Amino acid sequence: MKPDGALLSAELKLAGRLDARFFALLQALDDTGSINRAARTAGFSYKGAWLLLETACNLAHEQLLETATGGAGGGGTRLTPAAHGLLHAWQALQADHRAFLQLQEERLAQFPALHGLLRRMSMKTTARNQFAGTVTHVDIGPVSAQVTLAIKSGEEITATMTSAAAKRLKLKTGKEALALIKASAIVLVTDFAGWQLSARNQLGGTVSRIETGAVSSLVIVTLPGGSNITATVTNEGVDALGLKVGSPATAVFKAYSVLVATQA
Repeated sequence: MKPDGALLSAELKLAGRLDARFFALLQALDDTGSINRAARTAGFSYKGAWLLLETACNLAHEQLLETATGGAGGGGTRLTPAAHGLLHAWQALQADHRAFLQLQEERLAQFPALHGLLRRMSMKTTARNQFAGTVTHVDIGPVSAQVTLAIKSGEEITATMTSAAAKRLKLKTGKEALALIKASAIVLVTDFAGWQLSARNQLGGTVSRIETGAVSSLVIVTLPGGSNITATVTNEGVDALGLKVGSPATAVFKAYSVLVATQA
């Protein structure tokens, strides 16, 4: 398991199959004395728990489980000393494993460029467009705030949010931030025909790739600075605009469609 905020992760397994879930099952069995209750606690079905335990027991040189039926103790299943030894060995290895990963995290922090890149890549989101940038302007009003980010390719992206959100993110000039824009929020324009649009963000570039689907297509526009921005366009829209690789296009999106993320 990767702790919140950690950039490195690795799964510890013994013999290629005994992982954290297996040992969680053993611990739950030790705590409850019941395979049924232990399975529920560890997130297994009863059958799945038995199958895993039986496989481990068949491969072990020593008995791992003791089963009692009825009697003064009410029956149940207990771990043998061998199973306790295996569980304690796992817990010690897990502690060493976590300490090792923490040490590597500290070493990684000594390389700011790589550390920053991994930080930016670690966010998982459905937004197709993610741009790393630096805050160049913040205007916080009584209700709303406007924030401008300069992205690495030289273009600027403006976002609108509540004043409370801007304060919570502690936005200020020079702070690193991410701009997130869903592909569905972007409109492509190939000819303004003398009209002006109210949308604050208008990034011009060249169509570099079109991924055609059954109903809609992903159209990737490469900006002059080298960044790519992706828009979702219906197949009819692609045909109507005559979009093809090499065509000029402007990606247009409103400031309120931009989500801004900063490091806590």
